Amino acid sequence: MAQPSDERPPDQRASGGPDDAADIAAPGRSGTGTITTSVPARLDRLPWSRWHWMIVIGLGTVWILDGLEVTTVGNIAGRLSEPGSGLPITSAQVTGLGAALYVAGACSGALFFGWLTDKFGRKKLFMVTLAVYLGATAMTALSFSPWWFFVFRFLTGFGIGGEYAAINSAIDELIPSKYRGRVDLIINGSYWLGAIGGALLSILALNTGIFPKDVGWRLTFALGVVLGLVILLVRRHVPESPRWQFIHGQGDEAEGLVSDVEKGVETEKGQELPPPAGEITIHERKSVGFGLIAKTVFAHYPKRAVLGLSLFIGQAFLYNAITFGFGAILTKFYDVQSGHTGYYFAVIAAGNFIGPLVLGHLFDTIGRRVMIAGTYILPGVLLFITAWLFDRGSLNATTLTACWCVVLFFASAGASSAYLTVSEVFPMETRAMAIAFFYAIGTAAGGISGPLIFADLTESGVPGDTALAFSIGAGLMCAAGLVAAFLAVDAEGRGLEDIAKPLSQTEKAA
Repeated sequence: MAQPSDERPPDQRASGGPDDAADIAAPGRSGTGTITTSVPARLDRLPWSRWHWMIVIGLGTVWILDGLEVTTVGNIAGRLSEPGSGLPITSAQVTGLGAALYVAGACSGALFFGWLTDKFGRKKLFMVTLAVYLGATAMTALSFSPWWFFVFRFLTGFGIGGEYAAINSAIDELIPSKYRGRVDLIINGSYWLGAIGGALLSILALNTGIFPKDVGWRLTFALGVVLGLVILLVRRHVPESPRWQFIHGQGDEAEGLVSDVEKGVETEKGQELPPPAGEITIHERKSVGFGLIAKTVFAHYPKRAVLGLSLFIGQAFLYNAITFGFGAILTKFYDVQSGHTGYYFAVIAAGNFIGPLVLGHLFDTIGRRVMIAGTYILPGVLLFITAWLFDRGSLNATTLTACWCVVLFFASAGASSAYLTVSEVFPMETRAMAIAFFYAIGTAAGGISGPLIFADLTESGVPGDTALAFSIGAGLMCAAGLVAAFLAVDAEGRGLEDIAKPLSQTEKAA
């Protein structure tokens, strides 16, 4: 399954796509000149250092906030609907309309900020998107009526969606190719650390012996603001992507930044760095239009587009099959008290985080194709087995949670690999928009189509209906794994410019 010796992407060889980027770079070119640079090779040959830890902490920790947000709101829905909460709203409005608006905000924020990220740079946008999240979350804590709550749930999602596009593109462009897979997976998997925190925090916040009904739930949002402010302080020191800089007419800035990083790494390691592996020649440009982005993703990389859509939709449906109605399944079938479901959720959230943490390095060693296909097909098969055991009444609350935990141990690594895949298999000029597009499709499928399909199935109280919901998610996950077995790109250890040639790269460098 290794990449053939022809260095063009497989889709271009099969479809007769362009032999060089000049064929698709020319339309709309607004560059300021042509430069030859070794910046990508210099970044990829860096050993792991304190500088890389700063990037991971500054950029990656936002997924913890997302997990905290989503889980907390789901768990405090019952409290918000109670008299005396300070907010005249029903539980169905919180988990229904409120959740839908959060999803709609995330999808639209990803697309809007994704476009701005490719146009104006990674650093500007990952500061702006975090500021949007912080402001909206703070305003949510001050909610006094349903309309206020709904508006700021949308805006919170708007900021989080923008974070996904800006952060994933920056991380992949700053992390050396040797470590890119495991770092990306672990960072995306850290969402579940936030989910664990949200589940346990909701138990504390809902304890009226500690906080009044109208205060506890507000403090959960306030904690998100505090954590976001800490991340903002660290993020100020994260630089712009040198890869973005040299393409957008800031070649001198890119060279200076990488030189400073190299000096710091050499001082830290006490040895000189090896020479970079090569150079590329590119046309500098200021922006890329939507037309060229769409043409690049769908006309020149159709197989990679199918792969991205399959991975995102598969993982979205599997997660909704399990987590949508999670509390209802435990309370209806196993008489678990609603106030105790947070403990069960914390357990499966832990499995979700441990999966990428344990399996992440295998994506860089065994390889993308085998690991992506495996972490989609295996959890799909395991969920089919879980559905069968559930339907025949062989499980209790503890064993069902254990089954979910094992399924999601593998599925979480697969879901994270979806973000890794779309962030590394398309040209740099389209990277943030590609992430935004596939994230929006997957989020919409999971957050809109998923609940519409699974709502009645998981709430009917009939074991066969819930087993059917499990089976739908399992089937789509297995299907996505089969797509990956045939279409996944062997990107492990390869530079981003080798995986997908920049649109701005000239024939001379091809």
